[in-house]
Amino acid sequence: MSEISAPAKVILFGEHAVVYGQPAIAVPVSSLRATAVIEPNPEGFCVELADTGQRLTAVAIEEALEDSLITIIRLTSQVLETPLPHVTITIRSTIPMASGLGSGAAVSATLVRAMAEASGKSISLPTLNDIVFEVEKLYHGTPSGIDNTVIVYEQPVYFVRNQTLERLQIKRPFHLLIGDTGKVALTRHSVGDVRALYEKDPARITPILDAIGAIAQHARKTIEQGHSTKLGPLMDENHHHLQQLTVSSPELDMLVAAARNAGALGAKLSGGGRGGNMIALVDPDTIEKVRNALRQAGAVRVFETTVGE
Repeated sequence: MSEISAPAKVILFGEHAVVYGQPAIAVPVSSLRATAVIEPNPEGFCVELADTGQRLTAVAIEEALEDSLITIIRLTSQVLETPLPHVTITIRSTIPMASGLGSGAAVSATLVRAMAEASGKSISLPTLNDIVFEVEKLYHGTPSGIDNTVIVYEQPVYFVRNQTLERLQIKRPFHLLIGDTGKVALTRHSVGDVRALYEKDPARITPILDAIGAIAQHARKTIEQGHSTKLGPLMDENHHHLQQLTVSSPELDMLVAAARNAGALGAKLSGGGRGGNMIALVDPDTIEKVRNALRQAGAVRVFETTVGE
């Protein structure tokens, strides 16, 4: 029996604008993971998603219509050029679903890696990234590619669509709290709504997207110079622009305000918005106060992560 896994992710800066060619910064959240356990199965191939109860056998995969899970299996089998192995792959995840933490990409990456392991094949990171990106299109419609990239490579990235991946150099670690609204929000809906806004009034929306991109550029320099405390105002400004794009929500705004009032250096929504998660930049002196404030303001879960540890 062997075990394979992939992390969650958070976007620090640049969500939505990244779809239009602006830069974004994202980091893995290694404490939250999708995990696959591989066990021999003399009856054939089987995938079980323990958290949802979904179960697929080789027969079901052959006969079923296309969906995200079946797409992963079929694409991986084609790339590996091997029949489905006689194993059961059981996947569990501690990543909240549809909340902006990359749960879909993490499950996809984990399943692909597990299939390769069970087949005795190796799969390169670029190939793995390509497969997961194809499945991301089913989840999100027109994804930027940032989720699959940061999750597959499990490293902080400075990402510009269709450009060479750049690893983000973090000179000094910094701490984030992730507050979960508990409200499910599908990224493809918010991405589609921003697209509609852009097409209706590009003269108004383009400067907002440009401003978000400029914030991401500034944030990169700040992080690489080790001035992490200066990220707070950039997070606040980024959140304001995302509000202008209509992708925040009352729940997110409440958590962001609660974090700031409790002493967070800055806070913003993270991901597609309309629900899901927000992030707050904290220091050791304020972390517990901010954590309690988020819970009192309605966060159903609060996660802690250190970037650059």
